[in-house]
Amino acid sequence: MRADRLVATLLLMQTRGRVTAAELAAELEISVATARRDLEALSTAGVPVYPQPGRGGGWQLVGGARTDLSGLTARESQALFLLAGPAAAASPEVKSALRKLMGALPGTFRSGAEAAADAVVVDPAGWGERVKDRPPVVELLRDAVIARRRVRFTYSGRERLVDPWGLVDKDDVWYLVAGTPAGRRTFRVDRIAEPVPTEEAADRPADLELAKVWDEVVEEIEKRRSLLTSDVVLARRHFGVLRDRFGRHCELVAELPGDRVRARVAAPAPIMIAQELAGWGALVEVESPESVKAELARLGRELITRYAPGCLE
Repeated sequence: MRADRLVATLLLMQTRGRVTAAELAAELEISVATARRDLEALSTAGVPVYPQPGRGGGWQLVGGARTDLSGLTARESQALFLLAGPAAAASPEVKSALRKLMGALPGTFRSGAEAAADAVVVDPAGWGERVKDRPPVVELLRDAVIARRRVRFTYSGRERLVDPWGLVDKDDVWYLVAGTPAGRRTFRVDRIAEPVPTEEAADRPADLELAKVWDEVVEEIEKRRSLLTSDVVLARRHFGVLRDRFGRHCELVAELPGDRVRARVAAPAPIMIAQELAGWGALVEVESPESVKAELARLGRELITRYAPGCLE
């Protein structure tokens, strides 16, 4: 798992002082390209890891070789926990590693590291629209979450003063989960204008777990979306692709003879399911409902009307 490798990479660099991507790849039994990406990820996250060109070069942790994590700065420890935090939600091993790392940090750094570990949630299942470029304001909001400082901004034409609880990366669309006088609220980060961190301490529930809070947010939103479900049959080898397309809105229902499976997909409207499945052609058989079949038939007629005459000439 990547979070484990990042931790191992940092520990190795603290022990040796300088390593090459090839040495790191051999030590961790990964490819050189993967080792280089991990080193670049640490550098991008704020850990002072820099390449040293030329003969005898490699990647070096600025400040010299160190043998334990108590040598990390506050910003370094926050960067490391920020990288590992999202993976910890799904991995007991990463959780265990973070607990051990926490014990090795100076006491003055622990609150910031704990905040960073629960500052960001990654949710790969999108809600349709994708924003590929991360809004610049993400960094400002992340720092406010870690520092436990209230943030003032304009949203939908209104000025807001919120207690930032955490950030969620949902299929490249970022959301801020925050406390407000009216209770918990969720804000799309790309719609936040003129954000300004304040010196006021933010109120964050002591027992708050961002991943669980986000699950509650998703459940509430999905209920409002009134999802329509559709049962489809396809070859087992294609199920992974279907699940990638529908995300959390795709589940395996039953195993069928002939190495086929029945899956259940969902979307707010029949046309949205039909649009996703139309490109599959005969690879997918829609069993229900009739509304999805009707939309597929309509799409088929439109395609024949537009393209069949030219194809037959």
